[in-house]
Amino acid sequence: MRRLTSLSGIFGPLLFAGMVITLTILKYDFLRGLGWDPLRAPTFDWPSGLALGPGGGWMTATFLLCGLLMSLFALRLRADLEPARVSQIGSTLFALAGLALMGLAFTTDPTIRSTPATWHGRLHDTSFVLLGLTLLPAMLCLGCAFQLDPRWRGLAAYTWITVALAIPTYALKGIAFYIFLLAVLVWSEVIAFRLLKLN
Repeated sequence: MRRLTSLSGIFGPLLFAGMVITLTILKYDFLRGLGWDPLRAPTFDWPSGLALGPGGGWMTATFLLCGLLMSLFALRLRADLEPARVSQIGSTLFALAGLALMGLAFTTDPTIRSTPATWHGRLHDTSFVLLGLTLLPAMLCLGCAFQLDPRWRGLAAYTWITVALAIPTYALKGIAFYIFLLAVLVWSEVIAFRLLKLN
């Protein structure tokens, strides 16, 4: 079970990245019809819009599964780190970020529409905000927790640098959003491989 929950931190980001890339290629014309442009409007109904239209169920399932895997990984990380308050807060926020990722499974509303916002569209938008409000603070706290643990200390600065890079790209949107997404996914993989190595 220890190894399985450690592997969840490796498999989750890979699954998310693989599914987003695959669906973006397969649904390219559909996304362009929503108003998305990979360079000029990269966050316009992306990646959430991948859950709309034909094959959208695959993205919905990805949100659910990857969120679950993130929460399991967070709980495993909590059990491994030194039992300090900052590690408990960081891992709890990380687990909540996983739940927020699962909340993205509520289907988004297209930005360009003639109908009022739906309840599931509002829940999707709320989940996206909660993801940002939990994930980045979780990483900051985990960086502090890593600093307190000799086995993890080498990843403290890397974690803080990733957050410093991620915050402006998350806020700026645009093409910088790709950098945010890549930085967080790579950080997750690095932390997961370290956890797997320690166990």
